[in-house]
Amino acid sequence: MLPPASNRLPPPRMGRILAVLLACLLGLSTHPSLAQSVRIGYVDMQRLLVSAPQIIAARGKMQKEFDARDAELRVDEARLAELELRAGSAAAPEDRDGLKRQADALRRSIERTRERLRDELNARVDEETERAWPLINDAIAEHGRAQGYDLIVTSPVAYVSGRIDVTDDVLALLRRQQQDGTR
Repeated sequence: MLPPASNRLPPPRMGRILAVLLACLLGLSTHPSLAQSVRIGYVDMQRLLVSAPQIIAARGKMQKEFDARDAELRVDEARLAELELRAGSAAAPEDRDGLKRQADALRRSIERTRERLRDELNARVDEETERAWPLINDAIAEHGRAQGYDLIVTSPVAYVSGRIDVTDDVLALLRRQQQDGTR
């Protein structure tokens, strides 16, 4: 099972800069001549990182990549269970001790392998997220330009009205791009 998408969001400093820009834009939008022309949108980046078809495709690819290794790990776990069962039912103490040593060594090996696989999988998730990040940002910008937005803010934010949430529209654009093979 793959871990959830990475929580890669803009650094706090970037969030503060965006907040200041948003405050300035909102202040300008109260001016009568600008009030009708300023369009602001919001995109939930966490939802995009979970639901973007490019990310979903990458997860499927990684799942296939790690399935064979997971199968090998399950074989070793079954072998460990058999060793432990044999050690528990061994009559001679020297047989029991030998089987317990083998089981302990195999258990340590399984734990090391499990940890290595977890680290490799997390690295691959990060790698695939980094690869998809520009595509997602480009889709947000493309949608913003096409729909005439002046500003699109990404999460995290304190509050967002559903009226300005364009996450579904950006997801639809990403799906079209995935189907068309343009990205």
